[in-house]
Amino acid sequence: MAIIKAAKGLKPIFGEACFLADNASVIGDVKMGDHCSVWFNAVVRGDVCRIEIGDNCNIQDGAVIHGTLNHSNTILGKNVSIGHNAIVHGCIVEDNVLIGMGAIVMDNAVIKTGSMIAAGAVVLANTIVEEDSLYAGTPAKKIKDIDAKLRQVIDKTPENYIMYSTWIGEV
Repeated sequence: MAIIKAAKGLKPIFGEACFLADNASVIGDVKMGDHCSVWFNAVVRGDVCRIEIGDNCNIQDGAVIHGTLNHSNTILGKNVSIGHNAIVHGCIVEDNVLIGMGAIVMDNAVIKTGSMIAAGAVVLANTIVEEDSLYAGTPAKKIKDIDAKLRQVIDKTPENYIMYSTWIGEV
């Protein structure tokens, strides 16, 4: 069973048909939309800030969602995919975005709609990622506009994770 805890008297709120892996942790001031998934060893920690997660989001294995006390909340739009071991900290991620594996997105960054952050990229604090753009590197910089092939990956990943969540069961 997932670890679900209150913090400062605030309990997580879950939408319909959410999947929480057995060792996922969701703590405090977290509001999660419908059809979301939080995978193995992922942590969504709303103890020092508010975390809002839109419909159809997936927070993959080992990812951390957090923020900074009195400084930054974390807001994820709809159809957002947070890759394995990514850190999303005190920022705004708009709709239809994919944050790649091991990427880091820091406080008060804004990831605009339709964008992708490449695996391992570091988006520094206060960075604004352009809409429909691929950013990569350390610090992350725009590489190119999202093409049809990348758009398909961004759009298909939330659908896939909803499907994957139906595959998990007891042995």
